[in-house]
Amino acid sequence: MSEVREPIKKSSILKKEKIIEKGFELMCEKGYHNVSSVDIAKYAGVSTGCIYQYFKDKKAIFVEGAKIYLKEICFPMLKVFLEYSKKEMTLEELTQKVLDKSVQNQKMSYHAHQELMSMCCLDEEVAQIFNQNELEVTEKILHYLKGYPGKEKIHLFIQIVDDYSHEVVYHKHSLYNYTIMYEETQKILLHLLKGDKE
Repeated sequence: MSEVREPIKKSSILKKEKIIEKGFELMCEKGYHNVSSVDIAKYAGVSTGCIYQYFKDKKAIFVEGAKIYLKEICFPMLKVFLEYSKKEMTLEELTQKVLDKSVQNQKMSYHAHQELMSMCCLDEEVAQIFNQNELEVTEKILHYLKGYPGKEKIHLFIQIVDDYSHEVVYHKHSLYNYTIMYEETQKILLHLLKGDKE
């Protein structure tokens, strides 16, 4: 196998990006362990040799795709906090927007999220990327809130939003009234953000 290289020409950069996009999409749709590098090459419309020019193996493609996916799925939440930091909304509006956007994102990326969670349990490198992304998002939110209410509460905030959206999108228990759950989740989130200021 030849040495993996970093593309320089625009056409090569675009080809590598296409391999990441299509490879990650295919692995999420069919399952990481059900897809080969040959499958990825066919799906991306490139030769298998082209895959190995830019990537050591299919895991490298999955890892790069996971990094992009995590930034895209967390970006709407960060955008809401940025708007809040510019005084464009109240905390109540912020919590509503974060919950709504989180559910919307989970619905749009159902297969990717399922496969990423599975890979986090099976692969240490993927788990580290996921954990690092959570830390970065926590730090960015803290920056927008000027350090208040603290990283522990922000981490809990992120986890609660994630749990709520998982319940609504994936679990869909008929036992629960999701209107009540939405309202209760929003109260908890507001309490975390307001803390001692209430």
